Amino acid sequence: MRDYYTVKINMPAGIVSPGTLQTILTLAHDAKVRTVRFGARQQLLMTVHYEDMRFLEKDLKKHQIVYEVNTEQYPNIISSYCGEDVFRTGAWLRESEYHTVLDQFDYQPRLKVNLSDSNQSFTPFFTGNLNFIASSEPHFWYLYVRPKQSNTLFRWPTLIYVNDLGRLAKAVEEAMLDQGHRDEEQLYKAVTAEQSFITQPATDEVHLPEFSLPYYEGFNRYGQRSWLGLYRRDEQFSIAFLLDVCAVCLTTRIGELCVTPWKSLIIKGIEEKDRAAWSYILGKHNINVRHAANELAWQTEDHTDEGTQLKHYVLRYFEKHDTRTFGLCFGIQTRPKSEVFGSVLVRKRPLLQIGQLALISVYDVYYTDAFNPNSRTYHLFEKGLLKIHLPNQINRLCRTFNTRRAQERTAIVRLEPEKPEPTFVPVSIVYQCPHCYTVYDEQYGDVLNGIPAGTAFSELPGDYCCSTCDAPKADLTEVEQEINTLPV
Repeated sequence: MRDYYTVKINMPAGIVSPGTLQTILTLAHDAKVRTVRFGARQQLLMTVHYEDMRFLEKDLKKHQIVYEVNTEQYPNIISSYCGEDVFRTGAWLRESEYHTVLDQFDYQPRLKVNLSDSNQSFTPFFTGNLNFIASSEPHFWYLYVRPKQSNTLFRWPTLIYVNDLGRLAKAVEEAMLDQGHRDEEQLYKAVTAEQSFITQPATDEVHLPEFSLPYYEGFNRYGQRSWLGLYRRDEQFSIAFLLDVCAVCLTTRIGELCVTPWKSLIIKGIEEKDRAAWSYILGKHNINVRHAANELAWQTEDHTDEGTQLKHYVLRYFEKHDTRTFGLCFGIQTRPKSEVFGSVLVRKRPLLQIGQLALISVYDVYYTDAFNPNSRTYHLFEKGLLKIHLPNQINRLCRTFNTRRAQERTAIVRLEPEKPEPTFVPVSIVYQCPHCYTVYDEQYGDVLNGIPAGTAFSELPGDYCCSTCDAPKADLTEVEQEINTLPV
């Protein structure tokens, strides 16, 4: 039996230039690697046969590409940069600000560092050891510290100025790992005793948004351009496809590709004139970009197919029973010390074990406080489930979540009894895209596609497509639209 090595290449903040990625993929292809993955911390992962490993290492070193083999000594810096612009976020945090922070990390962090906009819910806030979150005060950041191998989370006493983030992160890392400080007060004293930082008082806790995972696949317009989200069911991207992606980026002057924590790719800044080139590449490699939203809301562990297979086992049940999962995301943990992001967590454990061999495995299902995936507190929902019973119990938990959310919203409505009860009356028929839920209303037409107001759906040209995701006209379905009218 042949031995394999797992090679990890960090892409700080999930950002990589097409030229750099092209070089890495070409070297990997020369080492007989044919597919790669993206990790939950926005890094590139590949499996290499042992006889090819020495040639790949030689080439990576020649091109000064930093890598790790079978280790996690240097976790990647992850960020919400991948969602900037495409999923509108904060008032002041922009792409240039992320680059300002990244330029300060002139060392490889040994701690997990997260950089997050406080107004987004696409990327996790607290999965790192050093979790920097943009505050409402321009150019100042919160810091939430979670010591290694701990679930304890505490807020740094002050807000940190953007130009000091890298220096502070390095000082905290040295105090924590080299000097052994883990207590909140001791750590703060050790870091600030010898260095000064530009700070402001942090009087309040950070205010995080309600979790809602945006649909991150396919072509979507923003402004005068489009972005493309790429997801693969088996989490494997062929090198041949990615090399074509890099080539199109270089040809059309797209300077960055963004890896997401959902093990997918986002390509921003696609000009309308270049859409045909991208469509050609997708067709050439038979890449589907029309997956259901509930399929995209899962996070599995790196370096294993077991979690992915279990995910699809549960999804088949969801599809059969038409389960609603909006507002939830799911994590599958098959190894004891791995970490995944989710408001619903499935943990595998051995029921009967002899040495390192698990003879019978069962699953425990947990959910977070208020079903917020950024919570660090998990509550047990069901324990010791066999695999055959797991989908039904997760479905039951989804129904519990939906019932609880409906009750909360009912309670909110009842707080304002002075407002008259709304009456819903059907007023018109509209046509809705089943993929992104964009509506075509004959009354208003479609400005983006040059369709004037008053144009009947039947009069739309045959090549008409959804203004948001480019689904064909035939996919749009007729639905009854209601308006909310208040009695005078």
